[in-house]
Amino acid sequence: MIHADHDDNLPDDEEGLPLPPSKSQRKRDMHALQDLGEQLVALSVDQLKKVPMPEALADAVREAKRITKHEARRRQMQYVGKLMRHIDPEPIQAQLDVFNGLSKAEIARQHRLERLRADVLDDEKVLQRIAETWPEADFQQLRTLRRNALKEREQNKPPRAFRELFRVLRDLDAGAATVPADEPQDDDEE
Repeated sequence: MIHADHDDNLPDDEEGLPLPPSKSQRKRDMHALQDLGEQLVALSVDQLKKVPMPEALADAVREAKRITKHEARRRQMQYVGKLMRHIDPEPIQAQLDVFNGLSKAEIARQHRLERLRADVLDDEKVLQRIAETWPEADFQQLRTLRRNALKEREQNKPPRAFRELFRVLRDLDAGAATVPADEPQDDDEE
């Protein structure tokens, strides 16, 4: 965790003013920021676009992704850490937590979608609730996935349709209803 400006557990000097962080604490803070930078470099280009950060930091991270030589990369990562000392790392850490599925909101969303999937398998009438929530949903596909998931469960087969049902619900919830790969798309060339 990155050191706050004043921690109530730190000793005060004789005048009651907080003592500055120790050299060791400052060094730990710098390494924590550099580690955060390493996580940024490990992200995909699409994920990196979603992270709130200044343009200079984004440029430095993109440059670090490009560098392959060990020493040059190490120096670039130190530079990324240096840039991060001048910004608030909390929004970046929050977005990384979302990507890693660590945020409470993301975990709650996953649990809600898992319950919805279980409800769909237990009762076909839940599809009506999905219709009200997401009118753009492909109900033919949802019914087929439900039927296949139930068949897989009865026959002790791998849960392919069960997982696909979750993916479809997750995409609907994200507002990114996708066209299934096996469904033909409209072509204007005909």
